[in-house]
Amino acid sequence: MPRLQADANVDLWVPVTGSFGLRGRRHRKAAIRMLINQGAGLTGAAPRPGSGFAAWAASQATPLLLRKAAGRILVWVWKAEPEQMVVIAQLQEATPQLRTARAMMPMEYDDTEDFRNPHLGTGEKLAMELPSKPGTPPFATYTWDTGTHLVTLTAVGGDRERFGIVLRGADDIARTLRIVDDIALQGDPTVLRINPSA
Repeated sequence: MPRLQADANVDLWVPVTGSFGLRGRRHRKAAIRMLINQGAGLTGAAPRPGSGFAAWAASQATPLLLRKAAGRILVWVWKAEPEQMVVIAQLQEATPQLRTARAMMPMEYDDTEDFRNPHLGTGEKLAMELPSKPGTPPFATYTWDTGTHLVTLTAVGGDRERFGIVLRGADDIARTLRIVDDIALQGDPTVLRINPSA
């Protein structure tokens, strides 16, 4: 089954994928609280007093959900200030429904620039530091179409003024993103078989 891999600078990012228990808990909780509050801003609602508990509960469940995704979703948070940025990479099968949904995105999502990745080729980057819709957090998306799959990386920021500075770290992750796949071995895996030359 195909899955994603990337090389994130451990001095800048804390991986949420693969972190369990106490490891990375503070960063997970802060990042999820930021996403919950940003989501409330999108709907025009004020952050609720219980959002702290919701963030804690989600931070406990998130690693298990990511493990179940089997490498199709990778998540990192900014190490120095988890509330500043969350980066989510996703691998999706390029179904007709997914392509239709992408084609129906608002006009402002057409304002992309080429973004080069040595493993995936040239994709598209859309940076929305000042989104037109009130309450929308600053974000950037990177997209590659491999023909069979869509690879996307989304960086969501918590502070418009510093978003552009932190985004350079997301650029670095996006350049290392790649698809890997398991190769099924035929027969006994302990025996090396070499076909006779013709």
